Amino acid sequence: MLDFLNSVPAEIGLENAILKRFAGKIALVSAFGTESAIVLHMVASIDRSLPVIFLDTLKMFPETLAYRDDLTARLGLTNVHSLRPDASQLAAYDPDEKLWQNDPDTCCAIRKSNPLDAALNGMQAWITGRKRSQGGARANLQFLEPGPDNRVTVNPLALWDDAQIATYFETHNLPRHPLQAQGYASVGCMNCTLRTGETADKRAGRWAGLNKTECGIHLPRLAIA
Repeated sequence: MLDFLNSVPAEIGLENAILKRFAGKIALVSAFGTESAIVLHMVASIDRSLPVIFLDTLKMFPETLAYRDDLTARLGLTNVHSLRPDASQLAAYDPDEKLWQNDPDTCCAIRKSNPLDAALNGMQAWITGRKRSQGGARANLQFLEPGPDNRVTVNPLALWDDAQIATYFETHNLPRHPLQAQGYASVGCMNCTLRTGETADKRAGRWAGLNKTECGIHLPRLAIA
């Protein structure tokens, strides 16, 4: 089954994963970032009631929150969940909201990984928007892969290039993230995202200057109570 899904077009593989392989046990995890509209549109075309999880770290750009609301309404998504970090963990680990400066991995664990793991309880798989073209640890992505949380990650756009992405946006008349026109190629939390323009690596503006390229939801978990 894994080999089959790794070899079919994105829309067909995604439909199979949602309606057959992981029916009732799968969710889409979306950052509502610069290219998120594609997978959100695909999911809406298959099942608008599929759970969509948005990790609201309380550090998001206002433009991202507005984009989330716009796409949710535009695509008719009926099961979008915006998750926030646990207040007790924020108080214990990040009382002055400066944890991102000296320990970004723990900051991401509290604000992203922990809420996500709780939300995915009972799920067998989750859908991502990752692509090989983003480079780094993503350079060898497959459509389906075992994830660090003992679930399967479904990466329908794993093999897509920039031309396919642009064509999909144009064909389906999807709006771009409002910050993309301002030079943000990839958008995360405000504190850890910089403008890069069109010439830099897509994710070069994420955690710039740090030895960090992933927020942690696709990595082995830190033990944080």
